[in-house]
Amino acid sequence: MRRGLWDALAPVRERREQLPVKWVRPENIHLSLKFLGDVDESQEAELVAALKQAAGTRSEPRPLALQITGFGVFPDYHRPHVLWAGVTPEPSLELLQHGIEQAFAPLGFPTEARAFRPHVTLGRAARDARPRDFTGLEAMLAGTDFAETVSVDEVDLMESTLKPEGPVYQVKYHERLS
Repeated sequence: MRRGLWDALAPVRERREQLPVKWVRPENIHLSLKFLGDVDESQEAELVAALKQAAGTRSEPRPLALQITGFGVFPDYHRPHVLWAGVTPEPSLELLQHGIEQAFAPLGFPTEARAFRPHVTLGRAARDARPRDFTGLEAMLAGTDFAETVSVDEVDLMESTLKPEGPVYQVKYHERLS
């Protein structure tokens, strides 16, 4: 699925007038359920316990089938900050994400004020990008076809380390969905 997304966006990445976008490498494409920010290493055991709790409370003991389809931007096409692929809303995914919010709140990670909009981040606009740099982006994304269903049977607690060439992700813990 990651390689398919990367390949589908090749015409957008390679357009004549380069977009001022830092693209996510295929191996780093993922769906975030909760961003924790800076975390003290001494909290790792608590975070693992919270993830176990959230992943183990699903009423359906089967993998999630997630459909990845369509492209868009946040906040809007006039001044995009994030380019994404959409994840079709799925009640089981929303319940899992809500369970994660609830399990991590007592550990000092406030629940997200915004509604959960599942997506896969594909790129981030450069800080110095101008609105005119994105002329035609909406039409290009609308003309890009991609639809794939992926089966997800675990969630990971990830650590990201920011480097000049892009983030480096390390799995700290996996939990099977049950």
